[in-house]
Amino acid sequence: MSRAINIQQAADMVRAACDKHSFRISSLEPLDSGGVRIVLLDPRDADALRVLMKGKLIDGVVTRSSSHVGRQWVAKRQRPQ
Repeated sequence: MSRAINIQQAADMVRAACDKHSFRISSLEPLDSGGVRIVLLDPRDADALRVLMKGKLIDGVVTRSSSHVGRQWVAKRQRPQ
């Protein structure tokens, strides 16, 4: 199952639910179409959050904000000596 979930709920409410249940968040972004897109670090936590938010899940296509794009962290490299 996917670690990403689209939820029709305010970001602070989703974050509070994750904090309450000790779910680790990888990414949380507001959606242009309303609600939030959350990506959790553990797929089991994502499944549990789906159960908790079952009445608020967004099915179908959502519009993501262009200000939130996938970002890859650059690995730190040591310079050869």
